[in-house]
Amino acid sequence: MKIHQLSVAEAIASLQSRAEGLSTGEAGRRLAEYGPNSVEAAGRPSLAWRLGREYFHFFSLILWVAAGLAFFAEWRDPGEGMARVGATIVAVILVSGTFSFWQELRVEQSLATLRKLLPHRVEVLRDGAVVELLAEQLVPGDVVLIETGQSVPADCRLIEAHGVRVNTATITGESAPKAREAIESQEEQWLASRNIVLAGTSVVAGRGRAIVFATGARTEFGRIAHLTQTAGDTDSPLRVELARLSRRIALIAVAIGLSFLVVGSALGIPFWQDLIFSIGIIVAMVPEGLLPTLTLALVLASQRMARRQVLIRHLPAVETLGSATVICTDKTGTLTQNHMQVRSLLLGLEPFPVEALDGHPALLEHSHRLFAAAAACHSLAEGLAEGQPTLLGDPMEIALVEMARRFAVALPVATRVDEYPFDTDRMRQSVLVDGADGRALYCKGAPESVLPQCIAVVAGGQVRVLDDTDRSLVREAQEQMAAQGLRVLAFAFREAQAGARSVPEADLVFCGLAGLVDPPRAEVPDAVRRCQSAGIRVIMVTGDHPRTAVAIARQIGLVSSPAPLVITGSELQRLSATQLQLALDSPEIVFARLAADQKMRIVEALRNKQQIVAVTGDGVNDAPALKAAHIGIAMGLSGTDVAKEASDMILLDDNFASIVNAVEEGRALFANIRRFLTYVLVHNVAELVPYLAFALFRLPVALTPIQALSIDMGTDSLTALGLGAEKPHPQAMRQAPRSRGKRLLDLELAWRGYLFLGVIEAAAAMSAFLFVLRQGGWTYGQMPAANDPLYLQATTATLCAIIVMQIVNVFLCRSSVRPVCSTGFGGNRLIVSGVVLEVALLGLIAYTPWGNALFDTAPPPAAVWIGIVPFALVMLLLEEGRKAIVRRRLGRFSRRGD
Repeated sequence: MKIHQLSVAEAIASLQSRAEGLSTGEAGRRLAEYGPNSVEAAGRPSLAWRLGREYFHFFSLILWVAAGLAFFAEWRDPGEGMARVGATIVAVILVSGTFSFWQELRVEQSLATLRKLLPHRVEVLRDGAVVELLAEQLVPGDVVLIETGQSVPADCRLIEAHGVRVNTATITGESAPKAREAIESQEEQWLASRNIVLAGTSVVAGRGRAIVFATGARTEFGRIAHLTQTAGDTDSPLRVELARLSRRIALIAVAIGLSFLVVGSALGIPFWQDLIFSIGIIVAMVPEGLLPTLTLALVLASQRMARRQVLIRHLPAVETLGSATVICTDKTGTLTQNHMQVRSLLLGLEPFPVEALDGHPALLEHSHRLFAAAAACHSLAEGLAEGQPTLLGDPMEIALVEMARRFAVALPVATRVDEYPFDTDRMRQSVLVDGADGRALYCKGAPESVLPQCIAVVAGGQVRVLDDTDRSLVREAQEQMAAQGLRVLAFAFREAQAGARSVPEADLVFCGLAGLVDPPRAEVPDAVRRCQSAGIRVIMVTGDHPRTAVAIARQIGLVSSPAPLVITGSELQRLSATQLQLALDSPEIVFARLAADQKMRIVEALRNKQQIVAVTGDGVNDAPALKAAHIGIAMGLSGTDVAKEASDMILLDDNFASIVNAVEEGRALFANIRRFLTYVLVHNVAELVPYLAFALFRLPVALTPIQALSIDMGTDSLTALGLGAEKPHPQAMRQAPRSRGKRLLDLELAWRGYLFLGVIEAAAAMSAFLFVLRQGGWTYGQMPAANDPLYLQATTATLCAIIVMQIVNVFLCRSSVRPVCSTGFGGNRLIVSGVVLEVALLGLIAYTPWGNALFDTAPPPAAVWIGIVPFALVMLLLEEGRKAIVRRRLGRFSRRGD
C-alpha cells in the first residue's frame, strides 16, 4: 500500500523509523545514502554563453561597429594606424566584457553568501529529543515538527495534526488553504491525500508532526524544480533609469559622431581622418563602465548592510530604502526585547504582583486552574540548548509555562487530546487535555476575546456566576495592567465529559489575567529620534492592547501628546478607504489590536497618499502587506518562512534600529551613484571637447580614441567605484527623504558635471595640448601626422592633464555641498587605491616604451606639469567657492549629508 493509505503506525514502520524519531547514527547513515535535502537550481545558460553575452550587449555593439570601421579604414588606406585603433577597441570590449562577467559571478556569490546567513532550519526529533537542524540535513524517516508560518521542508506524511491548513499554491496553483489531517486516506493518488504535506508548501494554520518520506530531488517540488526560481532579482526603477540614461548617452554619441562625419566631409577633411574623428567621439562618449560600477556598488552596499544585521534578498531594495517616508512596525520583538516575564496576575478577581505570590500557598492552590491553562495552552517544544533541556518557541508562551511550573506545586500531567490553534480572527487558543481533574478544555487569549465566552468565574476557590460587576472588575484590571505597558492575556477552562473529542469554546469559567512585561530595546528610542530627524514617520502596528501599545510608544518617544489617535482593528473595519487616509494625517497615530491581514489596508492607504512604505512582519498573514509595501521587512529570529519569502529584506536581529541603519545605507547609495555619475560626466566632456575643437576651430585632435579608452576603462575605473562605495555621512539621517520625482541625472548634476567641472577639465586638457604644440613650433592651421613626435607629446600632455584633473575631481565629487576639508583625502581605501593606480598607469602610459607604443604616446616635456598644476588649483578653488555659495543659499549645511 502507498504511504498515505497506511495508518500512522504502519506509515512509521514502513520507513523503518520510530515515533520519537531516528537515532543520530541512523540519520547520518541515511544522509550519506540519500544525499542532502536540497534541489539543484533550474538550469541556467552556460558560463560560455553568459560570457559571450557580455561581449555583445548594447554598448559593446557600438564599439564593435567602431572597431569594424577602423579595420576597414586600415584596409582601404594602410599605414594610417587604424588597425591599432581597431585592435585597441576590440581589446577594450574583451576586457570590459570579461570584467562584467567576473563581476556578475561575484554578485551571485555575494548574494549566495549573504543568504547563507539565514539558513532554513527545522525542528526534528532525534533520539527522542527536539533538535534544530538545517533543512538540508533531513533524511527519509525523520519526524519533523510543523507549525503555523513554516515552509514544509520535504515531502511528509502527517502523523499528528491539530487544525493544520496548508497553502499548496507553489505545487498545485490553488491559493485557498487546504485542511490536512493524520488519519489514513482512501485516495488512490497521494497528491490528493489529506495526510500529505509537500516540500515548498507553507503551513498557514495549526501544528503537528510529520514523517519525511521524500527529500531533495525525489520530492514533488524537486520534479518541478523550475518553480524554485520564482523569487529572482528584478531591475529596480533606478537601474532602469540608469540603463535608459546610458542608452541615451550612447545614442547621442553615435548621432554626434555621424553628424561630424558629415560636417567633416563638407569641410573637405580627408575621409579617413574624418572617420578617425567620428570614431573618437563615439568612444569618448560611450559609458562602458557605468552599469558594472552600479551593480558592484549595490553589492558592496548589501554587504555593509549584512554587517549591520540586515540581509538584502533583492538588490533593488537597497535603492528603494533611501526614499522611504513611512515605516510601519510591529511592537513585540522589534521595538521591544521579546524577552517576556509575567509581572502581574489577576487571580479570580484579585490583583497580585508576581513577587507576592510566594507567601500565599492557599491562593496558589485555589488558582491551580489558571496555572494549568498556562501550562497547557502553548505550541512549544522540548529541546536541547548546549546540552541542557529547554523550551523552544514563542517567548511569551515560554514565560507563561515557566510561571506555571514555578507556582503550581503539583501541576498535573496533562495529555493533549485536541486543540483549536490560535488565529488572528479568534484571538485565542484552546486545548483539550486529559489530566488529574479529568478531561478539560483550557483557553488562553486576548481578554476581549476570552471574556465574552465565559459565564462563570473562579473566586475564592469557588466557581460562581460571572455577573456584570465581575466583568467590569476584569476590564478595569486589564486597563490598569495595559497602562503599565504590560501585555495582558486571559485564561479560562471548561470541564468536559470523558471521551469527548470536541468541546466548543463557550460557557467557559474565567480563571484570571496575566500581565507580561516586554521592555523596549535600549537602542530603539535613539533610532526613533533618528527617523524623526530624517523626516521618516514611524507608525506602530500591533496586535496588543491599545493602552499597552501607547505606553510602549511613549517610552520610546514615538508619541508625546496626551491623547494620540489610537485605532483598533474593530474601528479600522468601520473606516472607509477615504476615512483611513484622512486618519493617517494625524501627527501621532497608533494601531492596536490589529489582525495581521489588516496591515494590508494601512499599507495601501499610505501608498495612495504617495508615501514610500516599509513594513515589518513575521507571520503568515503579514505576507500580503510585505508584498504590497515598497520594502517588505521580515524578522530573522521570530519570522515565519512565509514572511521571509515575501520580504525584500530580513532583520537578522529583529531590531528596529537595524531598519534605520538600512535606510541610512540606502540613502548613501543613491548619493553615491550621483557622485560617480558626476565624476564620469566630467571626463566625458574633457574627451569630447578635443573633437569639437577639431571640427569647429580646425585644431588637431588633442586626444586619440585609444587614449580616451585608457581613461574610461583604466585610470578612472577604481576611483569611480570608490565613489560608489562611500560610507553614509553622519548627517545623512538629518535630511528629509528624497522625493519620488528625484532624478538620477537632474539639471543640477548636469550643470555641475557638463558645464562647470567638465569645462574646467577640458580647458586644462586643451591648454596642455596647445602649450606643447606651441613650444615645439606649431602654428595654427597645421595638421601634424599621426606619428609626428611633437603631436604624440601633445596628445600625451592632454591625457596627463585629464588624469591629474580627475585625481582632483574625485575628491571634489565626494560631496556636492561639503568642502574638501570636511570630506578629507582618506577614509575610503578604494579612492586612495584608485589614485595610486591612476598615477601608476599614467607613468606607464607616458614614460615607458611599451606604453608609448600601445597608446601612441611620448614623454611630454617637464614644463607641461607646471601648466597643469594651476588648472588643478583653479578647479579646486572654483568648486569650493560654488559649494560655499550653495551652502549659504540652502542655509542648512549642517543638515546636508551628500
